[in-house]
Amino acid sequence: MTASPGPGAPSQQAPGQPAPWPEALDYDRAHRLLRIRFDTGEAFELPAELLRVESPSAEVQGHGAGAKQIVPGKALVDIVRMEPVGRYAVRLVFDDGHDSGLYSWTYLHQLGRTRETVWQSYLLALAERGLSRA
Repeated sequence: MTASPGPGAPSQQAPGQPAPWPEALDYDRAHRLLRIRFDTGEAFELPAELLRVESPSAEVQGHGAGAKQIVPGKALVDIVRMEPVGRYAVRLVFDDGHDSGLYSWTYLHQLGRTRETVWQSYLLALAERGLSRA
């Protein structure tokens, strides 16, 4: 499954620093990995599970500090569709019905750069609550 980020101006960034812009975006269903390559030369592989449990939706992130939800049981979640949203994001539709997160290019870039830290924090939060990935 491939989605084209399309042409357009990158999102807002610090003055003098253009935001990383995606050059390629595709989903490897066999490995459940979203692959994204940016014009900075950086490329990331983001597991569907990570994308689902770190969805930028209000359902997951909440509406304020400390409101983030820990989402268990998503080890086998899959992405069934990717829908471009303007020139700034992609909507990921998961096989568990979740489809309300808009993944901006900036968010995907940040998640790619911080993947290991975010993943370890997620695993710790599950363990602290006695929850499982399965």
